Amino acid sequence: MSTISTHILDTSLGRPAANVRVSLEGVHTTESTAKGIPMSMTTGLGTASTDANGRVATLGDSPIEPGTYRVRFDTSDYFSRTQRPVFYPEVVVTFRIEAADEHFHIPLLLSPFGYSTYRGS
Repeated sequence: MSTISTHILDTSLGRPAANVRVSLEGVHTTESTAKGIPMSMTTGLGTASTDANGRVATLGDSPIEPGTYRVRFDTSDYFSRTQRPVFYPEVVVTFRIEAADEHFHIPLLLSPFGYSTYRGS
């Protein structure tokens, strides 16, 4: 059974980003629209807020099956609380899970005017 965790490091301050709302969504592609364009639909799978260390240990309530997912970080509220400009009001990371027996860690390195992510361990 797969599990998903995350953490956020505010690289502009050199410390974890606490109390950032994070949500997990499953992504499903529909057959197509009338014009033949595939559309993506999402299903909410869980929501949490980062702890004092900027971490969410387990995101989502149910076992994660192979498929495509999105982690959505609400950066707008975080930067507003810290009285800094908000250029990216949210960060959305879309990723694919192929195997149902691994742990997936989706870290976010964040600053007011940029962000980066990678597959963590």
